Amino acid sequence: MTDVYVYYFLVRDGSTNETVLSRWPATLDAIKGKGEPVMESQIVADHTEIDGDGFLIAGMVNGSHGANGAHAVNDLTAQIKSVELRAASRDREALNLDEATQGKDRYMLSLESRELRSQAKKLKKLRADLMADELSRDNETFDIENFGYKVNAE
Repeated sequence: MTDVYVYYFLVRDGSTNETVLSRWPATLDAIKGKGEPVMESQIVADHTEIDGDGFLIAGMVNGSHGANGAHAVNDLTAQIKSVELRAASRDREALNLDEATQGKDRYMLSLESRELRSQAKKLKKLRADLMADELSRDNETFDIENFGYKVNAE
C-alpha cells in the first residue's frame, strides 16, 4: 500500500511560449526539469495508478478543476476508482499482517479502508446527482477554470 501524490504542473508551450497547465498530473520527481508544480492541484493516488515515468494513468484529466459536466462525471468516476483501489490496497496489507504482533496496525489499516470506502460512497452519490442534473439541463456547459491557465496536450 502506497499513496502517491501527483500534481499538475506549469510548462512552456513550445509554439506560443506561453505558460500552460500540463495535461497529466505527475509526481514531484517526474516534474523536476519539466516545469513548476501547481501544489493546489494535489491528487492522492494509489501506487498502481502511476506509470513508470511518474505520471497518473487513471484518467483524471483536469476534470476536478472545472470542466464541463461530462468531464466532471468522468473525473468523479476516476476518483472513485482511485479511492476504491487505495481501500483495497489497505485491505490486502491488513490481511498480510501477523494478527498477534500487528493488531494495532491491522486496526488502523481497516479504519483507513472504511474511511476510503465511505469517501467512495459519497463520490458515487455526487456523481449520480451530477448525472441527474446534467440530464435536466438544456445543454448548458460549465466554465473551464484549470487554475487560470490554458490546457496543453502534453
